Amino acid sequence: MDGLATGRTGTVVRISGPLVEVDGMDAVSMLELVAVGPQRISAETVAIAGARATLQAYEYTGGLKAGDTAEATGRELSALLGPGLLGHVFDGLMRPLSSAPLWLTPDRASSTEDPATLARSWRFIPAVSAGARLRPGDVLGTVPGAGSVEHKVLVPFGVSGEVTWLAPEGQLHALDAVARIGDHEVQLAQRWPVRRPRPFQDRLSEVVPLHTGQRVLDLMYPLARGAAAAVPGGFGTGKTLLLQQIAKWGDADVIVYVGCGERGNEMADVLDSLSKEVDARTGGRLIDRTVIIANTSNMPMMARESSIYTGITVAEFYRDMGYDVIVIADSTSRWAEALREFANRNGDLPAEEGYPANLASQLAAFYERAGRVTTLGGRTASVTVIGAVSPPGGDMTEPVTTDTQRFVRSLWLLDRDLAYSRHYPAVSWTGSFARDAQALGLWHDDNGNPGWAQQRSQAMALLAEADRLTSLAEIVGAASLPSHERIVLLGGRLLREGVLTQNDLSPNDGFCSGQKGAALLELVLDVVDTCQRLVERGVAATTIEAMDLSAVARAREETGPGDAAGVAARREEIIQALEELR
Repeated sequence: MDGLATGRTGTVVRISGPLVEVDGMDAVSMLELVAVGPQRISAETVAIAGARATLQAYEYTGGLKAGDTAEATGRELSALLGPGLLGHVFDGLMRPLSSAPLWLTPDRASSTEDPATLARSWRFIPAVSAGARLRPGDVLGTVPGAGSVEHKVLVPFGVSGEVTWLAPEGQLHALDAVARIGDHEVQLAQRWPVRRPRPFQDRLSEVVPLHTGQRVLDLMYPLARGAAAAVPGGFGTGKTLLLQQIAKWGDADVIVYVGCGERGNEMADVLDSLSKEVDARTGGRLIDRTVIIANTSNMPMMARESSIYTGITVAEFYRDMGYDVIVIADSTSRWAEALREFANRNGDLPAEEGYPANLASQLAAFYERAGRVTTLGGRTASVTVIGAVSPPGGDMTEPVTTDTQRFVRSLWLLDRDLAYSRHYPAVSWTGSFARDAQALGLWHDDNGNPGWAQQRSQAMALLAEADRLTSLAEIVGAASLPSHERIVLLGGRLLREGVLTQNDLSPNDGFCSGQKGAALLELVLDVVDTCQRLVERGVAATTIEAMDLSAVARAREETGPGDAAGVAARREEIIQALEELR
């Protein structure tokens, strides 16, 4: 016992907010959890200098004083991964929150494993027989009723061999054994350190689109499965609403929503929306395939820092089952603020705007855990990461925004002027980008839409030229422009109102299938081309402008979410009417 205590327990000598320094712990390890003080506050070792260890506390340190005892636990910050995650809310340490969605109060405990969670039993149905030889990632059995997707119990990483014993079908608790493989006992739930990426066989290079149901994203700034995207935008530009729409309509099996440092009332609205929303994929509640990690602004700051790692670890857990998962982190700016707060208290040399010098590498380490992979069990699955960025004062040149742009494949920049003019989603076509657009164009070529890339390029060029001419028209007046340039202005307006704008409250327009989106874009581009041909034939621009083209903008709301044929029929009617102009 004395040997265990030597170097494994220490005395608190300094407290500065979430930073705690402890003397006498020369046997502690980096990233090891330490229980501090009489309340056994959870803290993680982040620096070691001889017998002095620097800890970052994940809970409120009020009442902690110099001289209190700290004890190393021998384990890292880990999540207990098993049935019971889907449809529930956890804090940044993976502790369950109160069942009342409006009160995000953590169930205080020094352990991250909730007694009620451990006491709940689940029905286990074996999928193999004793004597089978299994490898990591193979399916041992399933657990029904653990969410709207099938919960698979997998052979853990590092375990392989013959199944010498298998639990029969019946009720089991999270820490009960389900099988014995060689000398290893496999439990129903698994612990995994959140800062350590879960392993896989291979990262796939093939590019496959992730359909979000939002036209401006799917047509103009697409995202591949397993890639990363960022959504920077100032206050009031609609970040949270856009992320909720992606959570609702995104083409994924499981959603992990990380509320990182957001206001409690916003997080409560998200929980309420997900709880009431009917899931179009399953017919049940949307929250039944969602895991929520909520660490609001009134919760301990450093638990905010761990929340995104907890969220992506949960996502990798479902990825290993063979599912496509979307991780929504709202917002990474609040996470970076926690890094800055702790670095400043620790006396680290500050970099730009006070952020730690390793901010870029921390962001890279987070976003690189996205990927479309072949799992250990041979399944194709993915984790797609979408991180919101909340730059102070809408300053897009601040470090979190600029560093994030280096590591994501798509950037969906939200524009304040578009939002204030009630253009939603307020995605700017001048500041956004999609690095995988060319590769995704080849995918569309092979999957029945060979004109996708050309139409996208044509639309981008139309928007850019319309913006240039709008600035010119504000000086000389639109009537002073040549007829073909006036048609470009008209086409830019039709493209913005008929394709890029989307009404999330409309049953026809809240979601848009890929086929309907392509048909709407084709409608606008064909109308513009027809108008340009009319101008070349001598039809006056004023005659074309006087024609009622509101049917182009109304097509998105007057046809069903997947009614590409209805849009095509309307296109023929409008073009025929235009051709009759003289």
